[in-house]
Amino acid sequence: MNCTKWKAFGKASVLALAALAFSNDAEAQKGKWVTLFDGKSLNGWHSWQQDKVLPQWKIEDGAVVLAEKGGKDLVTDKEYGDFELELEWKISEGGNSGIIYHVVEDKKYCCPYSTGPEIQVLDDVKHPDAKAGKEGNHKSGSLYDMLPPSDFSAVKPAGEWNKARVVIKGGKGESWLNGKKVVEFPTQGAEWDKLVANSKFKTWQGFGASSKGKIALQDHGDKVSYRNIRIKEL
Repeated sequence: MNCTKWKAFGKASVLALAALAFSNDAEAQKGKWVTLFDGKSLNGWHSWQQDKVLPQWKIEDGAVVLAEKGGKDLVTDKEYGDFELELEWKISEGGNSGIIYHVVEDKKYCCPYSTGPEIQVLDDVKHPDAKAGKEGNHKSGSLYDMLPPSDFSAVKPAGEWNKARVVIKGGKGESWLNGKKVVEFPTQGAEWDKLVANSKFKTWQGFGASSKGKIALQDHGDKVSYRNIRIKEL
């Protein structure tokens, strides 16, 4: 082999090895818990369609807190497809927020809930939204405006910490609240289309259409706290 061919072969080999290493590293990350919020910084997050976190989102006692309206939804820098998300949330009295997944961050959409389905975070006792919707599908843990939680007693009252778990895998989803699976739902296909058609989102172009996207914590104008946020890609 002449010198020119050897150099070309060597370069190709290095590139192939680098690509293999990158692929192996990506695979290695799957199935491992990754901390999204360590209680100290908001690296890896930004306010919706901003290049920074707006000051209404603060860090207090190891939690990220929406102290007042105007922070916009807090959005991950990274997109996720299939995943398992765990976090704890505490809502203020009469408060409203939500955990939104598969968010498409595009200027043509007003907000994360334009595209991303929401797991409800709410004071079920004092917020009027708890009595809206159908059969409780606006209450805490619900797939908002589509499916209610199976156990309305799973939630803890305003001012107390609740542990949420959201699993999205293989076209199916689960919402867990304080150790109880409260909702099972499809994320695609005919059954999903039926859920959307029977909801307020039936005419929303792009709602629930993406198989991957960012995760958002909602600014609904009320004080809410989140902590111990971690995710595992599946």
